[in-house]
Amino acid sequence: MVLTLVTMAYATIIHAATNHLVDALLALILMIGGVIGAQFGARTGQRFSGEQLRLLLGLLVLAVGLRFAYDIVVQPTDLYSMRLIEGQP
Repeated sequence: MVLTLVTMAYATIIHAATNHLVDALLALILMIGGVIGAQFGARTGQRFSGEQLRLLLGLLVLAVGLRFAYDIVVQPTDLYSMRLIEGQP
């Protein structure tokens, strides 16, 4: 859990340095969720065998690949979107 927390904190700092903008509340929520999710995942992972975990990982990678392929082939309904930023004319 410490590794997950350190990784998320590092990613937040890098994002802040790169974009000069960080939503601190969102970062805090993501860090808390990541730590809780890592603990849940570790406990759940103990209930499965190595083969089952590899199968689940393979299915997850396949699903992500299919989603990317779908996004490449199907044209979105809105190619561009605009929104007004508060304080900007």
